[in-house]
Amino acid sequence: MPFDARKNAIDLLNTLDKGYRTLDSILEDFSGKVTFDSKKDRALFQTLVYGVLRWRGRLDYIISHFSNTRFNKINPQILNILRLALFQIIFLDRIPDSAAVNTAVELTKSSGAHWVVGYVNALLRKAAREYQHVSLPDLSQNKISALAVDKSFPEWIIRKWLDRYDLDSTALLCDRLNTIPPLTVRTNTLKVSSGQLIEALNKEAEQLKPTPYAPDGITFISPTTSIPELRTFKAGWFQVQDEAAQLVSLLLDPRPGDTVLDACAGLGGKTGHIAQLMHNEGALVAMDVKEDKLSLLKCEMQRLGISILSTLSHNLEQGLPRNQLPFFDRILLDAPCSGLGTVRRNPDIKWRASIRNLKRYQNRQLRLLENVSRLVKPLGILVYAVCSPEPEEGDAVLKAFLKKHDDFVIDTGFGKLPEKLCSMAQAPGVFKAYPDLNQMDGFYSARLRRIS
Repeated sequence: MPFDARKNAIDLLNTLDKGYRTLDSILEDFSGKVTFDSKKDRALFQTLVYGVLRWRGRLDYIISHFSNTRFNKINPQILNILRLALFQIIFLDRIPDSAAVNTAVELTKSSGAHWVVGYVNALLRKAAREYQHVSLPDLSQNKISALAVDKSFPEWIIRKWLDRYDLDSTALLCDRLNTIPPLTVRTNTLKVSSGQLIEALNKEAEQLKPTPYAPDGITFISPTTSIPELRTFKAGWFQVQDEAAQLVSLLLDPRPGDTVLDACAGLGGKTGHIAQLMHNEGALVAMDVKEDKLSLLKCEMQRLGISILSTLSHNLEQGLPRNQLPFFDRILLDAPCSGLGTVRRNPDIKWRASIRNLKRYQNRQLRLLENVSRLVKPLGILVYAVCSPEPEEGDAVLKAFLKKHDDFVIDTGFGKLPEKLCSMAQAPGVFKAYPDLNQMDGFYSARLRRIS
């Protein structure tokens, strides 16, 4: 059966709404189950999914305006059909409004009663004619509501940012987070130089250029096929990794011969970079609570030609298995967090995060930092990092940890971070990346040294 981008987009959005999984994990499973008929099909599918999630707030506001059914009474599956069609009408000029409406009606026929089909048809036809005349909330009357609808962010996030930044800075941050980022990869310098990788990728992608700060980073768009199918990927010449994440490993600055722990390794993006910086010499332990992730990580390290790795499945919140682990020269704790710095690449995070979650993450981050700190050698380095610029997950965690630990201090150095970034730092040993300033993911990272 031919691939139907709209139907598959609806299926994915409905799965996401169940709340059990992230967009990344669903897409990973999805890619193994479907076959795209063409590059055009893949591009449309991704545009629909990411577009609906980026602009859901504004789409919902317009749907509410035209709906004769209360918004909270609309069936979630029907709501996703409306969002998908309205996104095409407003944002995709190449798709005729009539095609977007007709496809939505056909999708509704398999999901709702006859009257629901009529409701969807009537709402979308009216919206297609009149959406440009819908008045958004007045910025002079209510900044929070106006920005939340116009920029498509939950009101609690807008309120939080307006407490911290001025109006123009908040609007710019929202705009940056709503942009479609290029693909960013990190050259595997164990196998190839950045120059050689760019030369090879010129045959497989467009608009290649080095990242502004990370020395091994490259950005590009429009690969000729999916990333895993690229010849250079199969050869182990790169890993997909945002520039901000690359800078965290440079802050850690692992050396050849060191004993290093990647304490929440996940799928191994930073693990691979750490091994590169060690020149594949020394001992590197990747730890994660999920054994299936570690299995994939080991395969990834084999693809990259890394031989110094061992893995350990363990829940860091339950303390540490001292008999299984040595003390380490360097430890990276890339802690679980809200992920609010990665909204460009993961727009579903907007609608999953909450104030309550930030507090829960903070408590968890402190527990993990407390436990892993016991494994740092005297004079060793511990880098704490989160892909979130929120103070609750950054400065607040660091302050609470240091208040209890006079055996640690913020290291005044920046490892191998480029000098132009060090000069922009607000405090010694602490690096913060912002999408609106650095045009990379939002990150917080701090370099700590054990002094006794």
